[in-house]
Amino acid sequence: MSDPSPPAQPRHVPVMLRRCLDLLAPALAEPAGASVAADGSGPVVVDPTLGLGGHSEALLTRFPAVRLIGVDRDQEALKLSAERLAPFGDRATLVHAVYDELPEVLGRLGVPRVQGILFDLGVSSMQLDEADRGFAYAQDAPLDMRMDQAAGISAAEVLNTYPPGELVRILRAYGEEKFARKIVDAVVKERAREPFTTSARLVELIREALPQAAKRTGGNPAKRTFQALRIEVNRELTVLERAVPAAVAALAVGGRIAVLSYQSLEDRLVKQVFAAGAANTAPPGLPVVPERYQPRLKLLTRGAEVPTEDELTENRRSAPARLRAAERVREDVR
Repeated sequence: MSDPSPPAQPRHVPVMLRRCLDLLAPALAEPAGASVAADGSGPVVVDPTLGLGGHSEALLTRFPAVRLIGVDRDQEALKLSAERLAPFGDRATLVHAVYDELPEVLGRLGVPRVQGILFDLGVSSMQLDEADRGFAYAQDAPLDMRMDQAAGISAAEVLNTYPPGELVRILRAYGEEKFARKIVDAVVKERAREPFTTSARLVELIREALPQAAKRTGGNPAKRTFQALRIEVNRELTVLERAVPAAVAALAVGGRIAVLSYQSLEDRLVKQVFAAGAANTAPPGLPVVPERYQPRLKLLTRGAEVPTEDELTENRRSAPARLRAAERVREDVR
């Protein structure tokens, strides 16, 4: 008798998974056969951008002695990842929070230092694939784009209420859109006639506003505007500016952090934080460098690593990914 149940939906493929695990392994691996101690001690790894839990599932599977703290602002993502990680029991603790709230989360849980942190920035597969979230420009949907749909303002509100100059700034700064002024002029004219509510109308407006030459290269011409709106709605760069230094501060000596970025603004910010932590800050000319001036971080990647050809074939959404990692080599000295 055939099984009447429908086939399981394929799970999303975590980006650069093997490389992330390998980079974190020296900080998380325990002796062969080790498991979480009865008192709950052992390595702690944090996934501050939990999403659907693919990276977290792999971390818990590969490192049987670790405890995981997963953080996400998206309530639906937390629900789905909780189901995925249920087999690991109390080894996984999931928290509804934004990732720049990591110090407060660790404080509430009584965890002063952690051994591993893995950020996977950007939009999750679930958010892209669910039309009513409004993240994707390839399908018509309400212009929402909030990662936490219970908080903040939507992309439609940004488009309909922000002054023209502010919209131009957002498109230029967050979308690196060269034709920001043309697009905003068209938006302002259109919103006076009728407020924006759906993505298809915005996509069409962008197509009409751009010069023909700009529409022939670089993929969908709406891509940069949608990126800019998403970053503004979720305050992504503001959050990241606080989150990465806070994550470095939470690492124990010997702990490791890996960050997957998907656009140049994110990657540049991560690069700056890591470079500052890996720098010698001593004044020039000192014969002996005091410990307080020595680097706190050791860089583990040469520049930003990118997906392999095999991974690009398997998972086309990994194409823009850039991976950087670092190890904490000393505590702060006052």
